[in-house]
Amino acid sequence: MITKTDKLLKKLITLHPKYIDLSLSRLENLLEKLENPHHKLPPTIHIAGTNGKGSTLSFIKKILENNNYSVHTYTSPHLEKFSERISLNNKTINTNKLLKILEYVKKINNNRPITFFEITTAAAFVLFARHKADFLILETGLGGRLDATNIIPKKIISVITAIDIDHQEFLGNTIKKITNEKLGIIKNSENIVIAKQKDEVQNHIIKKLKNKKNIYYFNKNYRFKRTDKKKFYYKFDNFKKVFKNPSLEGSHQIENASTAITTAILLKRNNYSISLNSFAKSILTTKWPGRIEKIVFKNKLIIFDGSHNLSGAEKLNDYLVVNKIKPLTIFGMLNNKNVKGFLSILKNNIDTLYPVQIPDEINALKKNEIFDVAKQLNIKSFLKSNLKDINLSVMKTPNKYILITGSLYLVGKIRKKYL
Repeated sequence: MITKTDKLLKKLITLHPKYIDLSLSRLENLLEKLENPHHKLPPTIHIAGTNGKGSTLSFIKKILENNNYSVHTYTSPHLEKFSERISLNNKTINTNKLLKILEYVKKINNNRPITFFEITTAAAFVLFARHKADFLILETGLGGRLDATNIIPKKIISVITAIDIDHQEFLGNTIKKITNEKLGIIKNSENIVIAKQKDEVQNHIIKKLKNKKNIYYFNKNYRFKRTDKKKFYYKFDNFKKVFKNPSLEGSHQIENASTAITTAILLKRNNYSISLNSFAKSILTTKWPGRIEKIVFKNKLIIFDGSHNLSGAEKLNDYLVVNKIKPLTIFGMLNNKNVKGFLSILKNNIDTLYPVQIPDEINALKKNEIFDVAKQLNIKSFLKSNLKDINLSVMKTPNKYILITGSLYLVGKIRKKYL
């Protein structure tokens, strides 16, 4: 069923010829007409990176909630409904409230050119300014320096999660250029947390930020260290048992949880009431659907994972190797992603591949295109007419595991059908 909100969101997409067009000027003009709500936000934690943004945000949010703080959050993309992107005071936004604010912002914009992400971010800022909360956690949409969320004037903490190659057409074709774009969010930030990075990225960041203070970067044993040599170590040894069995699957979630805990400790050091005893409970109860999310469905084990870049494929592959899983795999991907590279990483841990074209996505790869790549890689593959012909209930699997991956859009659509 198509709702009024769905219809309005489709109209908003048509306001600018490019779906992505990184700039802050259009949004600045709209926010000024909206009386600058981005100047009236709660204390803000801003997160950028290639992978791990949503998981890190979710860990931080759960820690704050367990310390009795009210939290607004802004994430993207969504899995099933657009309303998932915005939470007010710890709860997903009400559909009617979302529709009213989108209609209001659309009216104020008066059909001027603006991208979908910019106008919906403006709507989110209006909501965050109108509703009081102790914190706002913002996740960038794409990049950092020119991302719509980076229009806010001040952050209490900026967090940089793992950086890798992705969105080269917008952020640059080298890891250093992409890193520079991500680091664009640290402007006017009181503290900066740098999650675990590849050596090349880590060395570039330390060199680039050598004159800045209050920077905390990932060190060995899941510890963080200040770049200005002042003592800041927090031992995560107490959480080793928790990290062995977190609510979010995959060893990389240890790094994301450590980043979140470091962020919480910085808040504590800045006179916020944060109990260290809340960390274990928070890590064990955090939910972030669609990221190595495992569910039982009619005697089958379904793994939903929205990985869509090479770094995500590596983390997913590590999980399959460690857990000795070789699943039947349903795979769909957008045409601006490296499908051959992604499947090359996973190919030894895929039993059978079912390529699909993601429904209602104009930039989705055709199933035949994916099939051809799989054939080149000697991955056993079968074509079905369309996604509707794939029935998880009756699919025969060699080890009860079915993996759905390649795109959050695909994961959302299948997840919505079966959950």
